[in-house]
Amino acid sequence: MKLYHKLLLYKNKTLQPYVHFVLRLLAVLTTLSSLLFIGVVIYQHGFHLTQEDVERIRLISKTVWIIFLIEVSAHLLFEYKEAKLKYKRITWILSGLLYLTLIPVIFHRPDDPHNIIQTVWYFLNEGTFKTLILLIFSFLNLSYGLTRMLGKRTNPSLILAVSFLVIIVIGTGLLLLPLSVQEGVSLAWIDALFTSTSAVCVTGLTTVNVATTFTPMGLTIIIILIQIGGVGVMTLTSFFALFFMGNTSLYNQLVVRDMVSSNSLSSLFSTLLYILVFTLVIEMIGMFAIWLSITGTMGMSLKEEFAFSAFHSISAFCNAGFSTLPDNLGEPVLMTGHNWFFNIISFLVIFGGIGFPILVNFKNIIGHYLRYLWRVISTFKYHRYHRQHLYSLNTKIVLVATVLLLIFGTGMIALFEWNASFAGMSVDDKLTQAFFNAVCPRTAGFSSVDLTAFTMQSILIYIFLMWIGGAAQSTAGGIKVNAFAVVFIDLIAVLRGTPKVQVLKREISTESIRRSNVTVVLSISVIFISVFLLTIWQPEMHIIAIVFEVVSALATVGSSLNTTQLLVDNSKLLICLLMFVGRVGLITLMLGIIRRKKKTRYSYPKDDIIIN
Repeated sequence: MKLYHKLLLYKNKTLQPYVHFVLRLLAVLTTLSSLLFIGVVIYQHGFHLTQEDVERIRLISKTVWIIFLIEVSAHLLFEYKEAKLKYKRITWILSGLLYLTLIPVIFHRPDDPHNIIQTVWYFLNEGTFKTLILLIFSFLNLSYGLTRMLGKRTNPSLILAVSFLVIIVIGTGLLLLPLSVQEGVSLAWIDALFTSTSAVCVTGLTTVNVATTFTPMGLTIIIILIQIGGVGVMTLTSFFALFFMGNTSLYNQLVVRDMVSSNSLSSLFSTLLYILVFTLVIEMIGMFAIWLSITGTMGMSLKEEFAFSAFHSISAFCNAGFSTLPDNLGEPVLMTGHNWFFNIISFLVIFGGIGFPILVNFKNIIGHYLRYLWRVISTFKYHRYHRQHLYSLNTKIVLVATVLLLIFGTGMIALFEWNASFAGMSVDDKLTQAFFNAVCPRTAGFSSVDLTAFTMQSILIYIFLMWIGGAAQSTAGGIKVNAFAVVFIDLIAVLRGTPKVQVLKREISTESIRRSNVTVVLSISVIFISVFLLTIWQPEMHIIAIVFEVVSALATVGSSLNTTQLLVDNSKLLICLLMFVGRVGLITLMLGIIRRKKKTRYSYPKDDIIIN
């Protein structure tokens, strides 16, 4: 018996390296198959196919299906104990669904047409089911591979930037597909790149008329790009990897935790889940509310109304500013009697722009009060309420700054446009449009009134609000209200001569102050350089129009003084770069490019610089 155990142990040690080699080889093959299958699905739905194309696609799909089956079976066969610890329940379910696709291959079709088994057999044999399962496995494999890159000590800021860039390139290719563009419309690659960048970076600037250029398939691609860009590529991939593939490396989890501002590793998964749940729930509520506000008033069928509502709900919450209407939201049919529609869009923009950490904080606060209420009801006793610090300093600053900016923007735009661009409207319409146009510079980019009709004072206010943008860790852009508030509070502290920067009975950390100051300086520097270049390439444009376009792109707003379609190719590429930089983040991009300096144990003597 001892000899048998020794032989078995020797056999395991001998075969183990070969087993690991085979599994690594299968992992590489599966990743390549995932990319190939996604490409095949895109080709299948993006081009007009011949019979030869259909047969070729069927052969490739079958090959990918076999590779996935072999890969899953190999892991279960050679690493069953590890799989039991590593795989989550949903992963086992997906593996089981993949094995169910073998039933039509092993068993013949039942003869009885009324037998439920025959119905199940047809469902499993139907190509849609197999395609869906293979697509899920393909995206999971790619998500897991991208997330594992973080465990290789790769600069996470650089990975975030590259992941956005990859999605933009893929989106460009998808928008160039023949079935994405209306018949008779020719879409140049630079315009496809511009539109894809604008969608992924949730900006809204376009060099073409979206409504008349793209088919329903093209609009679907745009809204998917907006959703990916709004939630964040790394958030989505990290969620899928952690949810379906089990735990990843400790370093990986630390990086993802910092990206989504989670308080601890234990709450990392729940934070990622809350981000996705909040996004889907708010967008669904917004879709239903928009549908109620427009149903039966725009001459659309029920299907078209739901599609319109879904598109604009996602576009509003993600602060994208895209619309399926030729004149954006300035269509005459919307401008009369649809104040509820504009208010719903406004609040969706606000919810998307205050940031996911604050939404999670709200969830915790509501949960705290519900638990306290349940405790009182369940015990039939009054429990003395102990006051707690439920609102984080970040939440307080963002909410106060957001409310003050909205009040300021609404009041100033109403003041300067009341008898100007709002002339002829009712009082309710004027107030609604003033509020809507104060919300949109928070990086939403929707337009209801032609901005070229605005007074110069309103345009300057618009630029100021665009530059500030929304909150950090949100779908909004700009320097963020967090940074603006910290810089303003620091300014007050300097003028008052106080050595510490304090607000709301809290002291702001030096790191937060330094990052805020760097963000403001970098933003102004990039704006100046970009405006300087555009004055060279677009000498016919007014300087205000150029500044407006640059700030709108960098802050990922999407508003324009009707100059985007007049840009030359060099200008379009520059605006694309500004949208990309604005979405990834100036500091994030700098951290990905500039090598971090190691901390030293020594310090130099301090000295003062004369500043007056």
